Amino acid sequence: MQRHLISAADLTRDDAVLILDTAEEMARVADRPIKKLPTLRGRTIVNLFFEDSTRTRISFEAAEKRLSADVINFSAKGSSVSKGESLKDTAQTLEAMGVDAVVIRHGASGAPYRLANSGWIDAAVINAGDGTHQHPTQALLDAFTMRRRLVGRDAGLGQDLAGRRITIVGDVLHSRVARSNVDLLHTLGAEVTLVAPPTLVPVGVETWPCEVSYDLDSTLPKSDAVMMLRVQRERMNAAFFPTEREYSRRYGLDGDRMARLPEHAIVMHPGPMVRGMEITAEVADSDRCTVVEQVANGVSIRMAVLYLLLGGNEPAVSHPRTEEK
Repeated sequence: MQRHLISAADLTRDDAVLILDTAEEMARVADRPIKKLPTLRGRTIVNLFFEDSTRTRISFEAAEKRLSADVINFSAKGSSVSKGESLKDTAQTLEAMGVDAVVIRHGASGAPYRLANSGWIDAAVINAGDGTHQHPTQALLDAFTMRRRLVGRDAGLGQDLAGRRITIVGDVLHSRVARSNVDLLHTLGAEVTLVAPPTLVPVGVETWPCEVSYDLDSTLPKSDAVMMLRVQRERMNAAFFPTEREYSRRYGLDGDRMARLPEHAIVMHPGPMVRGMEITAEVADSDRCTVVEQVANGVSIRMAVLYLLLGGNEPAVSHPRTEEK
């Protein structure tokens, strides 16, 4: 493992499979009466969130506390950032406090990379989402969920997603989740197809390791997993489609469309869901939908990432690993 986790594109196949396998061990902790490991006792981790978040922040905090780390939650609102303090000054404040890792979410693409490579701070940096760029732990938890559902919990150990066909639908233009998933799923051997209105497909997408389609109905019958993306209105400064009804009619997933999927196929969503637009309540509440599983798996994945970056050579749960450094 490298020192930081900034982009899903930085992970090799072996890195990614190691994280997924370690997450399987971490998931067993959730089944224990006391959901706690002493692995990171004495380590201090700061959750540095410049953007609003519910799932990611709580997930990281739960993972850190289950590994017995000391946790500091930093929110830009109500801090010196609202008075104009720069990222550099914030980082140097944290460095003076002797933190071991920084989990950062920032509205500016590239902020985690800058923090990791600037020399401002001597700590591991984990990207919890930056602008429209990357969200690597989300891609890892999505891959973990797919592997569990499509390959099997125990059968999946050591395995990748070779030959699996994944369809990602919706606002690809503004989605760091889509970019991260394309990078990671390609590394793991999956075939990825992006489906979106032409106005929501990024410039330069032809260089991405995936296919692009504008017709959702034609891709569904050959998909092992369909990931629906939220339309990110907060990042839009123009009209990218005529009406919500038109978008939902062409790119929303309802019961009729779900019926066209193969029997084993699953429906995913990174959250938060906008029911009635990109996904109907019927689909969101069905057995095929993995949204709640993704939240639970996010804690296991983030425990695995923190353990591999900070845990040294101690055993994760049941047996030692020699390849973690």
